[in-house]
Amino acid sequence: MISLQPSSQSTPPIDGIFRALADPTRRRVVERLNRSPASVSELAEPFAMALPSFVEHLKVLEGCGLVQSEKAGRVRTYRLSPEPLKLAENWLAEQRALWERRLDQFDAYVMNLKENEK
Repeated sequence: MISLQPSSQSTPPIDGIFRALADPTRRRVVERLNRSPASVSELAEPFAMALPSFVEHLKVLEGCGLVQSEKAGRVRTYRLSPEPLKLAENWLAEQRALWERRLDQFDAYVMNLKENEK
């Protein structure tokens, strides 16, 4: 079982990850960064918004650890950090397994009722 509480300051809380991924702009940035690292201007290009507004999205993503940035000269480049995504993926897998188990138990209960009616 995965701990959902941060064990250190470098592990982001799962609430922040899901909050960041709830926004379609931020999800598209994550999708883009799946291909390769990119500069702020490259990431902002497909979006019809002011650069300061777009940078706020990047700050949210970086704040929860989904992306990391580094500055070389005047260019800030972002790259995806897969560990928080793995945390979210594992949490979703646990929830899926829980509900599959419950549905299997419910199915067995209904089948038992049908057998008793005969």
